[in-house]
Amino acid sequence: MTDETITLTLQNNTTIKLSILKDTSGQKVIDIRNINSKGLLTFDPGFTSTASCESKITFIDGNRGILLHRGFPINQLATQSNYLEVCYILLNGEAPTKQQFEKFRKIVIRHTMIHEQITRLLNGFRRDSHPMAVMCGVTGALAAFYHDSLNVNIERHREIAAFRLLSKMPTVAAMCYKYSIGQPFIYPRNDISYAGNFLHMMFATPCEVYEINPILERAMDRILILHADHEQNASTSTVRTAGSSGANPFACIAAGIASLWGPAHGGANEACLNMLEEINKVDSITKFIKRAKDKKDSFRLMGFGHRVYKNYDPRAKVMRETCHEVLNELGMKNDLLEVAMELEKIALNDSYFIERKLYPNVDFYSGIILKAMGIPSSMFTVIFAVSRTVGWIAHWKEMHDNNMKIARPRQLYTGYVERKFISRLSD
Repeated sequence: MTDETITLTLQNNTTIKLSILKDTSGQKVIDIRNINSKGLLTFDPGFTSTASCESKITFIDGNRGILLHRGFPINQLATQSNYLEVCYILLNGEAPTKQQFEKFRKIVIRHTMIHEQITRLLNGFRRDSHPMAVMCGVTGALAAFYHDSLNVNIERHREIAAFRLLSKMPTVAAMCYKYSIGQPFIYPRNDISYAGNFLHMMFATPCEVYEINPILERAMDRILILHADHEQNASTSTVRTAGSSGANPFACIAAGIASLWGPAHGGANEACLNMLEEINKVDSITKFIKRAKDKKDSFRLMGFGHRVYKNYDPRAKVMRETCHEVLNELGMKNDLLEVAMELEKIALNDSYFIERKLYPNVDFYSGIILKAMGIPSSMFTVIFAVSRTVGWIAHWKEMHDNNMKIARPRQLYTGYVERKFISRLSD
């Protein structure tokens, strides 16, 4: 908060004084909350210049390529921490002590099972349903089974709901996958890590013991960390908007999943893989690069550049290292992976990409990793949803702690003025 003000002068010489706020980084924010009482509205499609809330969770400086969770740089969290520790930090604001973390971890791990009747819900979906459709439906249905923690006005209820969502989302996600391929559901285990447990539920079968590869386990953990939160993006804003009405947390997270499903948001890594399949072979890259540079051509290279980051995506560097670790571990030879690696090399050296800051982003590398691990592209956004659940919960809890008003955006109306209705049914 500062004592600075700005004066808005209207055509009739009426003046309105607006306070100027400052966020932690020094970014100036004009407080326009009171201009509605003066008969004015602002017009900001997509809210790209509007701060919709006050938050202490995540900070992004796109120009400098900075991403902080509660003040901690994302690269440090991804290389020195684990997903559940990052979850604790996002939810509580500080890094846990050893005792605090162990208590938190035990609560999460011991609540990963879901109500057995929920497994029967899946039988109502077609086998070829997109896993995100199933994920969205089942998550919303959780409210019908865990209705003892739906009073959002009670802090203890909010805490219980947060743990349940964080614990059960990997289980629901893995069941969506198993159902789609016709394999039996694999129940969670309490003796392995969060990421390892997810891989186990995804790939184990009753026929044989599934050995968790520590390199792949760490890669999955990093994917979860790097996607855990990203400030006021479309899905997080959706969760906040839904939550502002007092909706139950399971419905709010289901709304977030629906928003995340869009190809411009959580579906970006799936779209990136589809692009690699379209290019198909290394020999075709030159042709597609030429098409990407042609403004008249509708073809676009997916997985390069970022709407927020005008510099290198800070998550991409860690993901790039992890990508190469996974590929080296698996020793894979795959046309699509070779196309991806060649595209990466070009993007990091071609002046066209460098001048426009079209660096490979986190979606580019995460898609390659998941593909190499044997995860189908239809599951990419589901895994994103599992990871982002903690960010959604953190924002949902913060919103309730701050007693947020119900969201009610305004509009610039461009329709008809009042006109007389005359029925045309008798013509």
